[in-house]
Amino acid sequence: MYPEIQPYEHGFLSTEDGHEIYWELCGNPKGKPAVFLHGGPGSGCSAAHRRLFNPERYKVLLFDQRGCGRSTPHSSLENNTTWHLVADIERLRGEVLEAEKSLVFGGSWGSTLALAYAQTHPQHVSELILRGIFGLRESEVHWFYQEGASWLFPDLWEQYLAPIPAAERGDLVAAYHKRLTGSDRGAQIEAAHAWTRWENQTISLLPKESHKQAHSDDASALAFARIENHYFVNKGFMEEGQLLRNAHILQDIPGIIIQGRYDCCTPTRTAWDLHKAWPQAEFHLVPDAGHAFDDPGILAKLLAATDQFM
Repeated sequence: MYPEIQPYEHGFLSTEDGHEIYWELCGNPKGKPAVFLHGGPGSGCSAAHRRLFNPERYKVLLFDQRGCGRSTPHSSLENNTTWHLVADIERLRGEVLEAEKSLVFGGSWGSTLALAYAQTHPQHVSELILRGIFGLRESEVHWFYQEGASWLFPDLWEQYLAPIPAAERGDLVAAYHKRLTGSDRGAQIEAAHAWTRWENQTISLLPKESHKQAHSDDASALAFARIENHYFVNKGFMEEGQLLRNAHILQDIPGIIIQGRYDCCTPTRTAWDLHKAWPQAEFHLVPDAGHAFDDPGILAKLLAATDQFM
């Protein structure tokens, strides 16, 4: 990755409905505008994300989406939907990045949000870089949180099941929602850590200690699990298959799709479906990678992509 850098400017965007959105600008103030969209939802940005862009050539906006990272109120589900986030991106583009058009870069849930934003405001997107494609279709959520990935990781799956009584395991997303939004703080924290560990331990082809430790404190785990689960219970606040059905809107936007062959969180089928629906974009299937952006093969393709568009 590019060398570590610090933001040259940062602040908070106040929404009209109770949220304070943390944002930062990195790189060259006169460089090519880019917007980075983190995963989750509920994950937040990290210093490593700044290092995906040449700091001499890019002016990069990073921000923590509603309820997570440095944004407040923490773990809030109020006024927290895909379309609130799309509106936040649009305000940040105009008021903070001060760009008519920008490259939009999103991985995992960030790819979902990037697609939603680009299909809503295609006139403001110069290019798209998408990694670990997640369409938020029912079948995709079912694969990872109900049955599918469980067949590959039965040992880790038992840990994910542990907080949920056998009688409630027919709909695990709903069972977790009950606990993550309930009044029992102990049950909330137990569920948050179990939900978060499941993703942390399956995110990479060869898991790293840094992945296992992500969101390990109570507050971070709770924000991550509550917000993810909130979006999944509400089907992303979209119609089923909406993002793939509307992929034709992207036909004039240069794009790159990067997918790990052994991605168990967001399996290759969705990336392939997007590739078929948006054939104008470059498609890269990395043969020895999982879901994490820092899997070596994925990282090399991401850096090549940002270099290609700078």
